[in-house]
Amino acid sequence: MKVEEIAPFSRRVIDNVERVIVGKRDPIRLAMVALLCEGHVLLEDVPGVAKTMLARSLAISLGCSFARIQCTPDVLPSDITGSSIFNQKLGEFEFRPGPVFRQIVLADEINRATPRSQSALLEAMGERQVTIDGITHLMERPFMVTATQNPIEHEGTFPLPEAQLDRFLIRMSLGYPSFPDENTMLERLRLEHPINSIEQVSNAEELLGAQRAVREVFVHEKVREYVVRVAQATRRAADLAMGASPRATFALYRTSQALAAIEGRTYIIPDDVKYCAGPVFCHRIILNPESRLRGRKPTEAVEAVLQTIPAPVERTPT
Repeated sequence: MKVEEIAPFSRRVIDNVERVIVGKRDPIRLAMVALLCEGHVLLEDVPGVAKTMLARSLAISLGCSFARIQCTPDVLPSDITGSSIFNQKLGEFEFRPGPVFRQIVLADEINRATPRSQSALLEAMGERQVTIDGITHLMERPFMVTATQNPIEHEGTFPLPEAQLDRFLIRMSLGYPSFPDENTMLERLRLEHPINSIEQVSNAEELLGAQRAVREVFVHEKVREYVVRVAQATRRAADLAMGASPRATFALYRTSQALAAIEGRTYIIPDDVKYCAGPVFCHRIILNPESRLRGRKPTEAVEAVLQTIPAPVERTPT
């Protein structure tokens, strides 16, 4: 696939998902950005806003295998990764893969799983492989984990550590629908759920081709320096106790490439960087105690940083 072909491919998938998720094109587009970057998504929102439907509809649209893991305190690491079971007929142990070996995996309410079970996803998310009983099993590509958590209810939960949060390329929320969108949603649900009627519009091979092509999106030297300046500015920001890591810098660079390709461009502009900075940085930074007491939000801190860094502009010769 060429860079120019990514936009029509992405529009085909996004339009198909919108048949299920009404009025949420921006979050769907961010999920598509994560797919093109081979990244993972953390969906932080209240129950009932179609977080699960987003992951399912993406899997159906792309013809990818799908699995849902309902995270609870009694879920064991082996329930996620799989385990070796003794086959009496063959007289040997054989590996039974767990749900993490699907191409698109939904970890529902990930913060309800114990830290031990949460960490079972780390190797799979970071290395695209799982090691069990000393044997390494590779994941089938494409591979994306979409995890959800409720930002309101904290009783009986285990907050994700910084190391695991950093594994997610993007954190976002869907939010409540507007009045017209919710009205449209009720009309579509009248006879059956739209998830039962949408069809596959692409395939895994086409997605893999798009993932390779997105790396060829041109990044001007000045725009690349702008990405670095934004990341480094978070490390000096007065509101932040911890700024963005070098991994976050690379994530911002790669997501900006993917967004540009989805928009039909073969090059990045500073607005791509600004658009992606919040979803990429907000779960990777830590507010200092004073800012938290003032009710400051990570999104506000990132926006303040963006205001301090001048974006590069093209100068036309006079």
